[in-house]
Amino acid sequence: LQARVRQLQAESVSEVVVNRVDVAWLPECGSGDGSLQPPRKVQMGAKDATPVPCGRWAEILEKDKRTQQMRMQRLKTKLQMPFQSGEFKALTRRLQVEPRLLSKQMAGCLEHCTLQAPESPWEEQLARLLQEAPGKLSLDVEQAPSGQHSQAQLSGQQQRLLAFFKCCLLTDQLPLAHHLLVIHHGQRQKRKLLTLDMYNAVMLGWARQVSAAGSRGTCPAGLLHHRCLEQMSQEGLKLQALFTEDRATVLKAVHKVKPTFSLPPQLPPPVNTSKLLRDVYAKDGPVSYPKLHLPLKTLQCLFEKQLHLELASRVCVVSVEKPTLPSKEVTHARKTLKTLREQWEKALCRALRETKSRLEREVYEGRFSLYPFLCLLDEREVVRMLLQVLQALPAQGESFTTLARELSARTFSRHVVQRQRVSGQVQALQNHYRKYLCLLASDAEVPEPCLPRQYWEALGAPEALREQPWPLPVQMELGKLLAEMLVQATQMPCNLDKPHRSSRLVPVLYHVYSFRNVQQIGILKPHPAYVQLLEKAAEPTLTFEAVDVPMLCPPLPWTSPHSGAFLLSPTKLMRTVEGATQHQELLETCPPTALHGALDALTQLGNCAWRVNGRVLDLVLQLFQAKGCPQLGVPAPPSEAPQPPEAHLQHSAAHRPVSRPHASCVHRHACASPPHFPPPRNTASQRAQGSGPGLTAPHPLSPQGRKWWMGAEEPWQTLACCMEVANAVRASDPAAYVSHLPVHQDGSCNGLQHYAALGRDSVGAASVNLEPSDVPQDVYSGVAAQVEVFRRQDAQRGTRVAQVLEGFITRKVVKQTVMTVVYGVTRYGGRLQIEKRLRELSDFPQEFVWEASHYLVRQVFKSLQEMFSGTRAIQHWLTESARLISHTGSVVEWVTPLGVPVIQPYRLDSKVKQIGGGIQSITYTHNGDISRKPNTRKQKNGFPPNFIHSLDSSHMMLTALHCYRKGLTFVSVHDCYWTHAADVSVMNQVCREQFVRLHSEPILQDLSRFLVKRFCS
Repeated sequence: LQARVRQLQAESVSEVVVNRVDVAWLPECGSGDGSLQPPRKVQMGAKDATPVPCGRWAEILEKDKRTQQMRMQRLKTKLQMPFQSGEFKALTRRLQVEPRLLSKQMAGCLEHCTLQAPESPWEEQLARLLQEAPGKLSLDVEQAPSGQHSQAQLSGQQQRLLAFFKCCLLTDQLPLAHHLLVIHHGQRQKRKLLTLDMYNAVMLGWARQVSAAGSRGTCPAGLLHHRCLEQMSQEGLKLQALFTEDRATVLKAVHKVKPTFSLPPQLPPPVNTSKLLRDVYAKDGPVSYPKLHLPLKTLQCLFEKQLHLELASRVCVVSVEKPTLPSKEVTHARKTLKTLREQWEKALCRALRETKSRLEREVYEGRFSLYPFLCLLDEREVVRMLLQVLQALPAQGESFTTLARELSARTFSRHVVQRQRVSGQVQALQNHYRKYLCLLASDAEVPEPCLPRQYWEALGAPEALREQPWPLPVQMELGKLLAEMLVQATQMPCNLDKPHRSSRLVPVLYHVYSFRNVQQIGILKPHPAYVQLLEKAAEPTLTFEAVDVPMLCPPLPWTSPHSGAFLLSPTKLMRTVEGATQHQELLETCPPTALHGALDALTQLGNCAWRVNGRVLDLVLQLFQAKGCPQLGVPAPPSEAPQPPEAHLQHSAAHRPVSRPHASCVHRHACASPPHFPPPRNTASQRAQGSGPGLTAPHPLSPQGRKWWMGAEEPWQTLACCMEVANAVRASDPAAYVSHLPVHQDGSCNGLQHYAALGRDSVGAASVNLEPSDVPQDVYSGVAAQVEVFRRQDAQRGTRVAQVLEGFITRKVVKQTVMTVVYGVTRYGGRLQIEKRLRELSDFPQEFVWEASHYLVRQVFKSLQEMFSGTRAIQHWLTESARLISHTGSVVEWVTPLGVPVIQPYRLDSKVKQIGGGIQSITYTHNGDISRKPNTRKQKNGFPPNFIHSLDSSHMMLTALHCYRKGLTFVSVHDCYWTHAADVSVMNQVCREQFVRLHSEPILQDLSRFLVKRFCS
């Protein structure tokens, strides 16, 4: 490492001499200029060098002199250290830049090395080893097992160290990172923690500094570039291999040596060649991609608003609660709250500085600390974030662990946004996004219609910054530190009515323990006086995180596993269990074309614009402000609801921006991101009721109306449908009426449909509407009828429980069990489901519930085996395959028909980590530890439902892409597909065609070949 540093920082040397020890020292204490000092040349033993004192006594004298000078320097620094206004400032310490060699023989040789050629066999051997070391290291890396350097295989300490070094590069703390690396390198035990990536991280930092110095003219960087290019040529490396990332910087460096160099013309982007997606990416044939119903100017305005919200990382909205009159009590409470927050802001700033000073000292002492992570954000930004969390804390408190996790997530999100702002990404994003909107705007045209991802890539949009999430140990430790800082720094007078007369301060937050199930957890609760103060103030605004609300403009198209959705805020393509990184690493190594189908489908789903049904929203707000309506699910406002002691209901707000970016979960479902605002759903019965007597009511809530819609299963959806039908009927030309209400079509027990198609089960297919029929089939009623046949037979034999169940076996009793049996529900879980349904029947004898549920779950499983003979066989094969795979020490993997890799990260209870000290210790499960054995039970139970889910999502994505090609506005959740009323017939046809095309592929054969190749070869 030191040899490489010297090579990069050399000023006028034409080549690197391996036995030359030239060290560039960091700025001396108190220099203040921040510049690097010239190299110190050690030429002891050279031919024309001045003789130096030798002998043991001379060495002791020199050592004592250096020790005395260091002591005097430390004393002088302590005496001159400023203490102003009681604030503590860290001592300036000398950073170590040279590693301590454990071999005294090698250390002595390096100390007396010369600038000329090696003169002794030892020096020749050392020179040869240093020259061969890089080649051996490269060979070791190439021969390492696949995934050896993955994040999941690093220990917790190694993950923390690697994150520390990378964070130091982002905060200009490179000398600190170098210091900690050298300290660990010089100690045997600590050196075991170091990995190649850690050395590379520090090396990358020095290289960037030298490159920056060369661009300013303070370092002959051109000479270094020339030397690097010569070395690449000697080793047979091509220049094009350098252009993997940061292409502009690399090209600028190459031009200093080779001004005429130019990159070869880019090849046309690769296209997915999957048979299922061939028609989607075909250039020939009719294409009619839909446009948004918004003009270009409106979309540009919405984009600027969304960009402003993400740069601020938070959204403030006005509460829908009825405004409180500005009485004297309210005014006083708001003034008191403002004064307290100003005091808390100062106290938190002071606590943050003291914490950073303490953590910096720990790094000087050679220990890992969170110092660089606290330097990522401006102090005031950190304080505002902490106060925002304090304001939103519920009266009943929040789990300390949950709060720590939330604080670290918010810190990381703000850091990513800030880094893009500093790097100039925001300006580049604005330029390209304005051009991108021409593809989507209703009043703009593009030369050639194409998919959003293809158009975005053709614009040459810059690649988003790849910011890896921090390891879970770092997240939890950082969140814990911030939470403790918030507890310790926020205090308030014990008597808020007379704050000036009260001298005693009490904490705003206090820590208590509570039990959830059998676990004892720590909870942070706000002081009752603070809760009461918030209620009196009744502030009219609410604050949300920008990533917790839908977007105002169309999301960025997904172009890679780490780029898409929000404009600046980080988003994952695939959600996984906390701490697991295998999915992301699998996606990163996947060929880009294999993900095109999934990326384009998620982009299409996210581009669908939603708007709030204003009439329904007004009715909901009217009920909310009038003490609520429990029958319709409308809660009372906090000012009206009865409250238990020390309880406080949060305000609720309706916020419905335009777009909802989509991502995928581990089972390959497409999910809205964020998922906090689910869209409405209508059932078939509700749509049928839409033409009911509610059309003539003057007002849905008027006393003259019959209010029949309130008794529907989904009353608000029923009312919305009635209003839409009424508007169409009352229009002058009902056929020309434009309806924005989505029409839904649900699958008939979608899981059983896939199983019937996989097993070519004609009897089961007829039960789930895969066979032609005059009337729609209902599989739940069919199972209930089959169970009733078995019950009659048993009743005739004298079975008591069968006789008791006469008249109680209905569709509702068996529906949930039938629906979930294809997703891995066990007989135990099915019995609980049926027991719950039986207890809801008021006339069923409750003393027979337990016995009856046992009986019915057996009959339901027996009926399904008779109706779907192939389903249980396929489930058994999938379960047995997962069992055998897990016994080999591997977790189950497969590839969906669209080419998306999936992995089940279920392992035995991972090592529970603990972060001690402070208010309380935090324990968490480290799910990313791939050294743990697979959890055989979860692997077995999870494989069948997860595999069916992946088929389900593949069918949905195919339907979405083909509907988009035909010009339809299409959205979906799981097996529920939506479009406008005029396009239902087209969506219906596309849905069926793509289901047939999907199951025309040899899905089970392909899966079998993949599993054999992956786990048996």
